[in-house]
Amino acid sequence: MPVPRVVSLFRSIVVVAALVAACAESKPGVSVTITSPAEGDTISDPDVRITLDASGIELAPAAEQRPGTAHHHLYLDTDFPALDSPIPAGMPNIVHLGLAQTEYLWQGLTPGPHRIIAVLADPGHVPIKPWVTDTVNFVKN
Repeated sequence: MPVPRVVSLFRSIVVVAALVAACAESKPGVSVTITSPAEGDTISDPDVRITLDASGIELAPAAEQRPGTAHHHLYLDTDFPALDSPIPAGMPNIVHLGLAQTEYLWQGLTPGPHRIIAVLADPGHVPIKPWVTDTVNFVKN
């Protein structure tokens, strides 16, 4: 009978969806902080070193696919669209730090004002909820 198969498939989909949603939920007290540059800094170095700190959650490489872990993403001069789906790859102003790195050297920034948004995401690159972000504005000389 095809109906039990459909019901079984539907139940499987619901279970998988619940697991994915659970992986993307953050615990209370989860935070991300851009520790450098500081808000309002003027940077004259040729490259900009972004350093990050996360608390309340374990950082782990995305490839490990461990539930309850996260890794950093950086948005440069672009808005974080509060996604419920994976952060897009291959975008020039979005960096995935999928090896659980806590710093990134941004090279080739043009002089002028810039904004960095740090976002914590689960192993599937889906931003954890409630969204865990930090924003810093700085000027590159």
